[in-house]
Amino acid sequence: MRSLTRRSPVTSLVVSMRPRQWLKNLIVATAPLAAGVLTDPPVLFRVLVAIATFILVSAAVYLVNDVCDAEEDRRHPLKSLRPIAAGDVAPSTALLTAALLAAVGIAAGSVLDWQLGVTLAVYAGLQVSYALWLKHLAVIDLAVVASGFVLRAVGGGVAAGVVLSQWFLLVAAFGSLFMVAGKRYSEFKALGSAAGTRRSLELYSESYLRFVWGLAAGVTITAYSLWAFEISPDSGTPWQAISIAPFVLGVLRYSVDVDRGLAGEPEDIVLRDRVLQTIAVAWLVTFALGVWA
Repeated sequence: MRSLTRRSPVTSLVVSMRPRQWLKNLIVATAPLAAGVLTDPPVLFRVLVAIATFILVSAAVYLVNDVCDAEEDRRHPLKSLRPIAAGDVAPSTALLTAALLAAVGIAAGSVLDWQLGVTLAVYAGLQVSYALWLKHLAVIDLAVVASGFVLRAVGGGVAAGVVLSQWFLLVAAFGSLFMVAGKRYSEFKALGSAAGTRRSLELYSESYLRFVWGLAAGVTITAYSLWAFEISPDSGTPWQAISIAPFVLGVLRYSVDVDRGLAGEPEDIVLRDRVLQTIAVAWLVTFALGVWA
């Protein structure tokens, strides 16, 4: 199936970089935000640069992924509309653009901090390896996709010079696994009998994905609770501990969309679900009070 509206080559190339998914790169700001240093102008500048570098490198990864998945995407009811699968962007053009974006992103990150450059390079290497062959290995594919979120969080800590708590890293790791397993589960449920159009779904059963999704949610909530208690002050109002309540509500609300098969694109939920947005604001305000009060 092809789009009825023909895009220009430049627009098609930009669409292939998936701008809506760039929202994920805001995870880079989580460690500096939690440490209470994000409003420091030098730190804010470094974090914004780090976000920009991850946008560039992740855009490159999306291009490579779409080139590798083009044949499979053409059999998918929705992904067949992606510009590369639809033939609106030549694979050679996509790969050349990806190489340029990755090179600029990693170079810029290295100039800011060599450790950020290494983090970006590891992110790019893992995600390209996923696109080429790791996506065909059960469990490993989930871990690699989840690692993309974790490396974003690590990149933010490196850019800001923030020491990352072990509990924070566990929240990032299992929270990412929760979202990835939820995405796979939603795809499985939404496609139904057409699930065979995605080879990654053939690695799992619906019940197994539900198990991983539930397990990851439980570990995420536990790790977040331990982290919140760790950073709560010894005196005064323990706002970080109080933030556990909206955090758990947010996980439960997101799970509603996963269970209904609507979490195939997590950024769509974030942009569409008003209740989830309200819970997220409540969590952010509560957590921020603990950081800056």
